[in-house]
Amino acid sequence: MKRFICLFLLGCNDKIIVAEVSDSAVQNTDNTANEPSDDTVVEDTSPSSEPSAEPSSEPSSEDTGAPPPPEPIVRFVALGDGGEGNDTQYAVASAMKSVCDSKSDSDGTGCQFALYLGDNFYDEGVENVYDGQFLTKFEDPYAVIDFPFYVALGNHDYGGCAFGSCGAGWEFDKSDAQVMYTHFSDKWVMPSEYYHFTEGHADFFALDTNALMWDPWFSTGEAQYPWFVSTDATTTGTWKIAFGHHPYRSNGRHGNAGTYEGLDWLEWLGFVTDVPLGAGVRDFMEANLCNNIDLYLCGHDHNRQWLEPVCGMELMVTGAAAKTTGLEGRGNATFFEDDQNAGFVWIELRGNCLTGEFYTQDGVMDFGQQYCK
Repeated sequence: MKRFICLFLLGCNDKIIVAEVSDSAVQNTDNTANEPSDDTVVEDTSPSSEPSAEPSSEPSSEDTGAPPPPEPIVRFVALGDGGEGNDTQYAVASAMKSVCDSKSDSDGTGCQFALYLGDNFYDEGVENVYDGQFLTKFEDPYAVIDFPFYVALGNHDYGGCAFGSCGAGWEFDKSDAQVMYTHFSDKWVMPSEYYHFTEGHADFFALDTNALMWDPWFSTGEAQYPWFVSTDATTTGTWKIAFGHHPYRSNGRHGNAGTYEGLDWLEWLGFVTDVPLGAGVRDFMEANLCNNIDLYLCGHDHNRQWLEPVCGMELMVTGAAAKTTGLEGRGNATFFEDDQNAGFVWIELRGNCLTGEFYTQDGVMDFGQQYCK
């Protein structure tokens, strides 16, 4: 695998390279290498064949003189924790439109869709499909955007207020309104609390990580295990990308799944601490995503990070759609991290190469990188 670091302020497509890094230089100690993964279809819920020993009798493009088929291309943006309706959310939306417009070329549109990574409505989610927050915290801020948002749920979307703080995520029926809103909006897509869709040569898995936090107390968490296994078995795309709200690894305030908030010293209390520590998120990802998924995108921490691969998986935190919170240094190696600027990440999947570019709310690219499988 080859990894290319792009020059500051210049896109990876400009082919200006400042560093070429071998795959062995970026692997975490518990990771060997990314396993290779074997038009938009949304699902609520084949392995490749062995190479033939006989030469193909079909004429190649070289034999016929025909041009080779074009490389498949998928382009999208990802951002989370946007449910504020504040000036920063509007600024990020404007920057996103500018970047997406600038990326449009003869190969296609600059952004086909967005992945929206939870905490869509601070502080307590929405009450019903007619809740005015759908307008003030989603439709209005993103009115300048004309592509769909594939939405995941965060802990604040499930409410849960106690002792003057909200976002514990225990009001389990609060997801219903966000699922139903799919039928009321031209932009919002959430057919279920967790779901799968395909775009081009990529498969996408939307996870309900709040439900995984509460597993086994919340049946939606437990149900994601058989759903993921059965759905994953049917995928044929070059790329497998999962997205949700809570991180597997992060250098932000919330930190790493299983030791969220740095409170791992509470583990001696047993199951009572599993929920706040994120043991359910950790267990699901290690059982299903590690050495299987190419990239996991999340929010929860309100900053932007591209972490070095862990267990064969690229990890990005991009939860700065409306505000920022500080990095606290959880010991995870990163290619890039920033807690000073709100913003988003733009991603292109071109053939077997992934390009990621992080942008600020002013539309400035402050990091870009490409790697090929």
